[in-house]
Amino acid sequence: QVQLVESGGGLVQAGGSLRLSCAASGSIFSINAMGWYRQAPGKQRELVAGITRTDTTNYADSVKGRFTLSRGNAPNTVYLQMNSLKPDDTAVYYCNAHGRLIYKEYDSWGQGTQVTVSS
Repeated sequence: QVQLVESGGGLVQAGGSLRLSCAASGSIFSINAMGWYRQAPGKQRELVAGITRTDTTNYADSVKGRFTLSRGNAPNTVYLQMNSLKPDDTAVYYCNAHGRLIYKEYDSWGQGTQVTVSS
């Protein structure tokens, strides 16, 4: 499988911006899609944005037009640019890699990074 290392969370005022980074290592050739999920206190983890091997992206309705998911120069790195942040965006953000290795699908997760948006 793969290992994921995240960075870039923090505290920001409403209307501000943050950029999250996620770097994968290990069996990166097996990755079919990468993305970001978030989990706020008392809520279920939800998909924020994802990108496939062919660079097709999808976004949660709540972040469309504000967040942009992109790849870095290294194919195993993705960035989530978050603009016009709202207090409702406050959550722990987790990087995810979904892939297939030795005929078995897997999901790998990062350790999570806290994003706090103050009003």
